[in-house]
Amino acid sequence: MSTENIAKATASKRTIGIWLLSLIAGIFGVMTLKSGYSVLFIDGEARVAAGHYVPFVLWFNFISGFLYIITAAGLWLMRPWSAWLSLFLAVCIVAIYAAFGLYIFDGGEYEMRTVVAMLIRSSVWITIAFFTWQRFLKK
Repeated sequence: MSTENIAKATASKRTIGIWLLSLIAGIFGVMTLKSGYSVLFIDGEARVAAGHYVPFVLWFNFISGFLYIITAAGLWLMRPWSAWLSLFLAVCIVAIYAAFGLYIFDGGEYEMRTVVAMLIRSSVWITIAFFTWQRFLKK
């Protein structure tokens, strides 16, 4: 089978769900990298606007942005490994969220928007992991 035929066969199996999830994952990745980069590496308005950011949460989110983009590409290409990577991301995000909760409980300074952002981030990646697991691995 030629590369062109493989591409056509893959595209014909790509559902609207895969299309949407890969788009969401990709946008999440780009936005995460942009915002994380601005706070971590540019001493300016973004860092001041970030307020009491929590360094381990910020670094985790920045690094995970690369994995979001890789996962988006895997989803778009309909690769089963994207389900494993989605699950890995969901578990790691929930673990960081829990560590963040302990940090808050211990009296650490934080921004409420970080709590909300982590809730959204974990919800999105749990949803992506569930969907991709159903699509690629549950057989």
